[in-house]
Amino acid sequence: MTKQITIKQIESSATYLKKQIKLNPKIAIILGSGLGDTVIAVIQNKKSISYKTIPHFPVSTVQGHSGQLVAGSINQIPIIVLQGRWHFYEGYNLAEITFPIRVLKAIGIETLILTCAAGGLNPKHQPGDIMLITDHINLIGGNPLVGINDPEFGPRFPDMSEAYNNGLINLAKRTAKRLEIHLQQGVYTAVSGPNYETNAELNWLRSIGTDAVGMSTVPENIVANQIGLRVLGFAAITDVWHGKYSQPLSHTEVIKVAKQISSKLSKIIINIIKSLRPLREK
Repeated sequence: MTKQITIKQIESSATYLKKQIKLNPKIAIILGSGLGDTVIAVIQNKKSISYKTIPHFPVSTVQGHSGQLVAGSINQIPIIVLQGRWHFYEGYNLAEITFPIRVLKAIGIETLILTCAAGGLNPKHQPGDIMLITDHINLIGGNPLVGINDPEFGPRFPDMSEAYNNGLINLAKRTAKRLEIHLQQGVYTAVSGPNYETNAELNWLRSIGTDAVGMSTVPENIVANQIGLRVLGFAAITDVWHGKYSQPLSHTEVIKVAKQISSKLSKIIINIIKSLRPLREK
């Protein structure tokens, strides 16, 4: 049986964070491997909190994930940034991985921006591209909603027909166009990892409609949809498969390329945040 998350645990974490950050943020960002340094740099009145100090929070163990929550504001808009995430392959179950999403909701978050590093399978992709996630396929091998469902968590059978918010997708497209940053778009597939996929697996993933593949993001999106958050997702394309790879993949190389993408992805996200206030008022 999957380890169950309780309302009491969520409230405990949320109460701790509210006392620490003393803000009323409506927007949260999760930064993937090697991503988001520019976002962190422009946050004003920053307060950083280690995951280790937050009650019931899992601890990020992967290289390229700083393992801290950063609160502050951009353009006087309060935000929270999770600098590093959690993965199924680290040994956490999917309920534990997505526990922080429920805590974000409990402290008032309404919009969640997900970022991740991913391998490109679309032949139109190039390493260094940013892909706007328009939909996803869950091949992790589980679902964070499995188990007893407390009605306070949300519906037992949440709708996923608009897993990534159309209004936010259109805003991201307009923002990237205005900034003259080329934005790919497509379907992201999540697998369990931690090994990279075989050529046969990648060939099959492409055949079912995958444009980019990674090891995260989807569980977070599922829970965010259950609890009523609007979700926007970006995948940083760190490598591209064209029937075979020219050299073996390594996590170090993934982080290196992700850091190169970080600046332009951060620029898009920062400008989206500046636009979200009027979007929310419509």
